[in-house]
Amino acid sequence: MAAAGAAATDIEVVRGKRAALFFAAVAIVLGLPLWWKTTETYRAPLPYSQISALNALQLRLMVPVTVVFTRESVPLDDQEKLPFTVVHEREIPLKYKMKIKCRFQKAYRRALDHEEEALSLSSVQEAEAMLAEPLEQPEGSLTVYVISEHSSLLPQDKMSYIGPKRTAVIRGLMHQEAFNIIGRRIIQVAQAMSLTEDVLAAALADHLPEDKWSSDKRRPLKSSLGYEITFSLLNPDPKSHDVHWDIEGAVQRYVQPFLNALSAAGNFSVDSQILYYAVLGVNPRFDPATSSYYLATHSLPHVINPVESRLGSSAASLYPVLNFLLYVPELAHSPLHIQDKDGVPVSTNAFHSPRWGGIMVYNVDPKAYNVSGLPLRVEVDMVRVMEVFLAQLRLLFGITQPQVPPKCLLSGPNRDGLMSWELDRLLWARSVENLATATTTLTSLAQLLGKISNIVIKDDVASEVYRAVAAVQKAAEELATGHLASAFLASQEAVTSSERAFFDPSLLHLLYFPDDQKFAIYIPLFLPMAVPIFLSLVKIFLETRKSWKKPEKID
Repeated sequence: MAAAGAAATDIEVVRGKRAALFFAAVAIVLGLPLWWKTTETYRAPLPYSQISALNALQLRLMVPVTVVFTRESVPLDDQEKLPFTVVHEREIPLKYKMKIKCRFQKAYRRALDHEEEALSLSSVQEAEAMLAEPLEQPEGSLTVYVISEHSSLLPQDKMSYIGPKRTAVIRGLMHQEAFNIIGRRIIQVAQAMSLTEDVLAAALADHLPEDKWSSDKRRPLKSSLGYEITFSLLNPDPKSHDVHWDIEGAVQRYVQPFLNALSAAGNFSVDSQILYYAVLGVNPRFDPATSSYYLATHSLPHVINPVESRLGSSAASLYPVLNFLLYVPELAHSPLHIQDKDGVPVSTNAFHSPRWGGIMVYNVDPKAYNVSGLPLRVEVDMVRVMEVFLAQLRLLFGITQPQVPPKCLLSGPNRDGLMSWELDRLLWARSVENLATATTTLTSLAQLLGKISNIVIKDDVASEVYRAVAAVQKAAEELATGHLASAFLASQEAVTSSERAFFDPSLLHLLYFPDDQKFAIYIPLFLPMAVPIFLSLVKIFLETRKSWKKPEKID
């Protein structure tokens, strides 16, 4: 009986050991990997190598230039060499990690019959009207017509002409080095109409160090899919002034044509408002010499903040807001003038703040107070006001007068207030700015995700990153081939996708749930189960080790 009991005990011991080993094997082989897999942070794969390659991206901005020679523009021997193509490339010296090269591809050819007829007219405006009928140039391309050295198409003291469209005219030369000399003139004109260091430096102002390029270039608005423009009439003294302005008609006549011409750069919405009892945040000073009040230059920045709190337009807007304020000073501070840094009254009586908008002070004629009583009816001269606001709007978008070559005649804009090549310059700048912004955003996102391992990367975030990288590469390719319109659209997609990925709310879900908190939650759950299994394994190990060392009996 004792032997049978000992045998049963041994069987129970063996069964207990096997059960402990089985539970340990299940916990280690199945339970632990399953727990680790179900609690790990999901991170979709990202193209880290492609994102790092974007930092070494080299942009080649190609400007297709068609050069058309008339019969007597160059010597006959040179005309027989036509057509051929010349490429002029140079690197734009900007202190930026992205290398930018400008490539002018000049395609030389002879003038067609209708071009010869148009360029033989008496005025360049008539020639432009005749040439523009069959010609529809794509964005970013230029056409330069080379006329005879003694042609009357241009004034005798002018060597070149830049028109409102994507065309220019320069005088030819009867010289054995005609092609070389004319080629340099063409490059000067083409640079003025397309890409210069100043244009790109202004576009990359947020990405460049504070140096000579960017210290005074922070005027243009940042690139955006849309812009909101608000015209506000400020009447601080309605008891003295009954102000009327035809803002709706003025917008339709002057502002809307300009915005329609600028529609390729973004969507625009325009609204207006009238604010009563809205005063400036600065008390004007009285000038006894002129019996008027004035605002000094150093006090102008303090004017905006108190007024901005009354506008209320930027709080609920998804896009940048441009504010244009027409301020009619109260009777106690009339007339009111704005002075420049030298103490001289500004002719427009207005000033603008970069990336914010502009303010114009509209003084009432002092003689009007002697004619009628108060409140005085004031009819605003919208032509004078819109001239100032349109000029400020051009400055806010970085549309400035180019540095033209010597003896160059520059045409004025069309009725819409914008020349075609000015729009191209803006699209060049916006494309480069968008690529720089998208590259910086993607690089920052990759560095952030690489440093913090517990950030969730969902599939839709990864798809936005892949889409942004592909859009950057496509935009760079389109710029290199001279397709400006498609390059700008691709650059907009790159910025939109990169920012959508960077600001995705899912990236913050586990940002404040580090690994130590994970273990602090799960250890109290698994420890009561793990301790008995661990002690059983230790006991089995010790007993097995003891049995190995026990000497065998020899009869």
